[in-house]
Amino acid sequence: MHISEGILPLSWAASWGVSSFVILSIALKKLKGTLERNPEKKAFFVLITALIFLLSALPIPVPFAGTCSHPVGVGVGVLTVGLSGSIVAGFIVLLLQALFMAHGGISSLGANVFAMAIVGSFSAYLVLQILKNTGLPLFLKGFLVGIVADWLTYTVTTLQLSLALMEGEPFFSLFLKILLAFLPVQGPVGILEGLITGSLIVALAKRRKDLVEVSV
Repeated sequence: MHISEGILPLSWAASWGVSSFVILSIALKKLKGTLERNPEKKAFFVLITALIFLLSALPIPVPFAGTCSHPVGVGVGVLTVGLSGSIVAGFIVLLLQALFMAHGGISSLGANVFAMAIVGSFSAYLVLQILKNTGLPLFLKGFLVGIVADWLTYTVTTLQLSLALMEGEPFFSLFLKILLAFLPVQGPVGILEGLITGSLIVALAKRRKDLVEVSV
């Protein structure tokens, strides 16, 4: 999902950058307040950020799409450090990967942040709110949160690439082509991420139930 440097025209890169900056500023302010009230959670936030970094640092190139495929990790973020924490953690991860791993790019950072850190986290949060007080097993809740965050992230990336690259080709035609390019790789990766997310949350809940943002 890390859109490479130079793929997006400047106008689109700037638009996604401004949108991401506004939402990130709000999330950062909320996270700062949370950590000031609960300073003991600072180390846990760093740990979750490192975990998201690890999960999203295994790129699988996707032919034609000008990007790559990998787990996103923000489902775990929402389930542990909440919506604001996940958005900020996702931004930190994407910035570090762009600067030091050539994974994504600086010009495309805003678009990548919007797709993964923001939309991925919001979609995970919405699924969590829907499932939070249901009688579903915790593993299944985590699985659904993880898979939806993953697939919605890549759907938005497909939208971003289609809008930027259509150049006379019908939007829906290009959207479908890019989506089909992602599908063989990201379909299984999303299922794998759901399994990982569910397993991690169950394991964490057994030891520190207070660190899980969902009722068991």
